[in-house]
Amino acid sequence: MTYIGVRKKSFLAENRSWLLSQAGAGPGENPSIILDIASFDAEDHYPEGYIPSGIVLGKITASGEYGPYDATATDGRETAVELLFGSLTIEPGATVVGGAGVHRGEVEPGRLPIESGAGALDAAARQALFLIRFADATTTISTEPAGA
Repeated sequence: MTYIGVRKKSFLAENRSWLLSQAGAGPGENPSIILDIASFDAEDHYPEGYIPSGIVLGKITASGEYGPYDATATDGRETAVELLFGSLTIEPGATVVGGAGVHRGEVEPGRLPIESGAGALDAAARQALFLIRFADATTTISTEPAGA
């Protein structure tokens, strides 16, 4: 039977202003990841119904799924391994959601969505994410090859 009722769907305008270049963001460069929704706090991480891109992630040892990086965790999330590449809508009742991670590239820390607590960038996360170059808004990133 065909449904002809009215459906409402909202769309999210992605904000990746924290990503300063396309290095590490090309096709095939972002690994597929699965987020464990129970490891996120709805009030802190997705009060508007979506987990924003740029949140710092750790990998849960027991499941292999990802949750917000938390230096005080003891389940594997105490080590930062990725930044979330794209915002993800959380459907009511969902336990996991698929996405993509960023583990190399150039990022402006001041534009990341979480400033403190679980999912935020701290000194230990900066060290763990050694393939990411963290720069401030005034840093110029050259796209010219070396020696050009």
